[in-house]
Amino acid sequence: MYKLSIDSDSEIALASVHRIIKKFGAERVSDSAADELRKILEFIGENVARQAVELARHAHRKTIKPEDITLASKSILKY
Repeated sequence: MYKLSIDSDSEIALASVHRIIKKFGAERVSDSAADELRKILEFIGENVARQAVELARHAHRKTIKPEDITLASKSILKY
């Protein structure tokens, strides 16, 4: 199993992750499963944010715009 090492200072609430998983049909969700998804989502979010900041800086802007997030997510997620 793929494990990510992320600090316990989580930005995403565990309850929110439980709701996301349940929204797609799970009757019960273990805390460890929700925590694992939270780690993955934070890892992806951090990478998208980092890339979006670089895109804005390249455009000589201090403000991150929706287009930066969209472009960064396409770059990171390859969709």
